Amino acid sequence: MTSTQATDAELRESPARDPAPDYPPDYSNERRLLESIGLQRARPIEPSGPKMGLADYVLFWAVAAVFHVISLLPDFVLYRIGTLGAILSLHIDRRHARIGIANLKIAFPEKTEAERWSILRESYVNFGRCAAEYIRLAGFFRGRLARRTRYAPRLDMEKFLQTYHQRGILVLSAHFGNFELLAPMHAMHGYQISLVHRTQRLLFADKLITFVRERAGVQVVRKYRAARAVVRALETGAMVGIPFDQNVKQREAVYVPFFGELAATSNGLARLAEISGAPVLPVYMVREGDKRHHRIEIHEPIAVQQSSNREADIVENTRRFVTAVEDIARRYPEQFLWTHRRYRTRPGGARPIYERAIRKSRRRNE
Repeated sequence: MTSTQATDAELRESPARDPAPDYPPDYSNERRLLESIGLQRARPIEPSGPKMGLADYVLFWAVAAVFHVISLLPDFVLYRIGTLGAILSLHIDRRHARIGIANLKIAFPEKTEAERWSILRESYVNFGRCAAEYIRLAGFFRGRLARRTRYAPRLDMEKFLQTYHQRGILVLSAHFGNFELLAPMHAMHGYQISLVHRTQRLLFADKLITFVRERAGVQVVRKYRAARAVVRALETGAMVGIPFDQNVKQREAVYVPFFGELAATSNGLARLAEISGAPVLPVYMVREGDKRHHRIEIHEPIAVQQSSNREADIVENTRRFVTAVEDIARRYPEQFLWTHRRYRTRPGGARPIYERAIRKSRRRNE
């Protein structure tokens, strides 16, 4: 999932929402609980994506066929293959491993080098398990994943409904746990969710990712037309998922602390929250102790600052959103993806973070 930046003009074109109802909901079961916060039954959606050539289609169908064949393997075999592949990747791809260690030094300066490498190894293994589950999601028997996923709401849902019913929900998430399963699991449990998606350079891979998500019932929103589509989705009471742990380019960035280091972060979520009035809800998919089951943690909505200084509000709210991601990464560091160059875009005069790690990996390969 990728972050989005919305323009104020696009957002204000949308019609006003209906007022919140004044009747209390029935919370007799988990399904009604989720419906009470405005989630709709998943509905068929139209295919989306850029135009592809014949070669892209051939590659897409070939990879999709391979995924389906591999998905015939038992789960315990898929998990072992994923784990083995992750460990091999840790030892072969030293460049990303050193990027991960650089990030972990910033996040956990109090830990020893051995402890950081241990966290990174577990993070790789978690990603290997995610890959095995993605094969299952993209192939046969994907219903097993839904049966292994449970909700763990942590909200005063009645109060939340009375305040925000029919406004939709901005779901703040991250590359954490099995992040690729989060939106499909919402949809496969019967609730509509839209996901902001950055088109990939390899069109056959973009087609595969979009195919897997849409087949599960996820509404894919292309980033280049996200603003209006996101507001329309919110108006229907749906959730809109926005990952919030990625580096952005200078022109999109506000700089807020992430583990104490300034990180270039999109201001799009703060602007969406300001103009739409939708609550920003941190939601994460946490891998449980047996490593095969998941729980979806729904945290309290993040309080949004509103003052006479709009730009200061954007920065402060972005800081609060990033802090929510930092909190879950601190709780479960082995489930966070550390190999992304989160601090790649630097504020003026700041030292580069990753150049030394990249130079070391290049010398090793020469």
